[in-house]
Amino acid sequence: MVTNYGSLIEDDKGTISPRIFSDNTIYEQELEQIFARCWLFLCHETQIPNAGDFMTTYMGEDPVLVVRNTGGKVNAFLNVCRHRGNRLCRADAGNASAFVCAYHGWAYANDGSLQAVPNSQDAYYGKLDQNQWGLFPVAQIDSYKGLIFATFDSNAPPLLDYLGNFTWYLDNFFDRREGGIEVIGGMHKSVVPCNWKLPAENFGGDAYHVPWSHLSAQKTSFSNSPAYQQVSEGAMVSTGRGHVVLSLGPGGMSSPNMADIIAYEESIIPEIKSRLGQRSKLVTPFVGTVFPNFSILHSSARTFRVWQPRGPDKIEIWAWLYVDKAAPPEIKESMRLAGIRTFSPSGTLEQDDMDNWQGCSQAGLGTVARRHSINLQMGLGHESYNEELMGWTSDYFVSESNHRKFYQRWSQLMAGEAV
Repeated sequence: MVTNYGSLIEDDKGTISPRIFSDNTIYEQELEQIFARCWLFLCHETQIPNAGDFMTTYMGEDPVLVVRNTGGKVNAFLNVCRHRGNRLCRADAGNASAFVCAYHGWAYANDGSLQAVPNSQDAYYGKLDQNQWGLFPVAQIDSYKGLIFATFDSNAPPLLDYLGNFTWYLDNFFDRREGGIEVIGGMHKSVVPCNWKLPAENFGGDAYHVPWSHLSAQKTSFSNSPAYQQVSEGAMVSTGRGHVVLSLGPGGMSSPNMADIIAYEESIIPEIKSRLGQRSKLVTPFVGTVFPNFSILHSSARTFRVWQPRGPDKIEIWAWLYVDKAAPPEIKESMRLAGIRTFSPSGTLEQDDMDNWQGCSQAGLGTVARRHSINLQMGLGHESYNEELMGWTSDYFVSESNHRKFYQRWSQLMAGEAV
C-alpha cells in the first residue's frame, strides 16, 4: 500500500509518477482522503428553482440526492434507502414531495425524514423508531453565487474559506452581469476511459496543448477565439487549496467565433468591469478548476462540468451549458449551439481532449512505464505570488505552474492533511 505520496509527487522537481493515474489502491485512498472530505459541486440553483425540485448526482462514488424541500430549503442526502441500502431515487431530476424505495416501499419526505414503513405495526410490532431512520445527510451544504456545494466532512472549513481567493475568479464566470447565470438545455453525460485528474488539471491551465491538439479546429476556423490561438499575454493563477485558473491578459476576449456573440460580449464590457473591479484590468479568466473535480470553461463554450470518478481508469463527464441570465434569448440560443458544436460528446474540441486523456491513462498501465516519472517542469522557478491576483502566478502565459500546485494539493490531502 502506498503511504509516501511525496515520493509520487515531487513538485519542487516538477515530476509526478504515472502510478497516480492507474493504481487502484491509490484510487481507493482518493475516495477516502479527497472525495469524502473536500467540498464538491452538486448543482446550480437554477436547476432546482422550485419547492420539491430535485437532482441526483454523486460525491465521489457515493450517490447523492439534492432536493429543495417543501419549505424551499436545499438539502442533500445519500441517495440510499436506510432499510436495505437500495438506491432510493432512480430519476436524474424532477419534482417530488416524497421518495419511495422500489424494494420494500419505505417512503421519505423531501426533507429526508422517514414518513411511512409498510407493515410497521405488525411486522415491526410498532417498535421501529422512524425518527432514527431518515436519509443520511451531508455534513455541510452551502452555496456561492448560485453554485451549490457539499461535503461529508463536518470538520471541513466553511465553503467560503475553502474557496478562498478563488471566489473572484468564479465571479468572472457566474456573476459578471446582474442576475448571475442560468443553466440552459439538459445535461450531457459521457463515459471516458481515463483518470479523473487528467481533465481536472487540463481545465486548470493547459494552454500548451491547444495549438497541437486543436489544430484542425483552428485551421478550419471552427473555433478561433483568442483562447485557441497562441497568445502570450495572461497567466496561470493558483489561489490555494488546489484551485487553479488560466487567464488571458487585460482586455482579452474569449468567445465563440460567432458575430452575434462577439458583439454581445463587446457590449457588456462596461458592466463587467464595473462589477468585477480593478482586478479585471489585469486578467480575463477563461478556464479553471475548483479542486478536486469541478471545472468551468468560458471560451468557445460556456460550460461547467464535473469529472465523476469511476475507478482509476474511468470517468463520467457530466456537463452543462450556462448563459448570463440577462442575455437576450437569441444570444442564449447562439451560446447553446456554440457549446454543442465544440464541447459536447460529439464536439470538435471535446473529442480531441478525450483521446489524449485516454492515451495518458492507458500508457501508464505498463509495468515498466509506471517506473518512470512524468515531466511537469515547464516554467519551474518562474512563478511567484502576486498580491493583486491573489495567488501564485506564472511569469509566462504557457506554463505548468498550475499543474504543480494542483498535484501538490493532491499529495497533501492524500497524506492526511486537513482540508
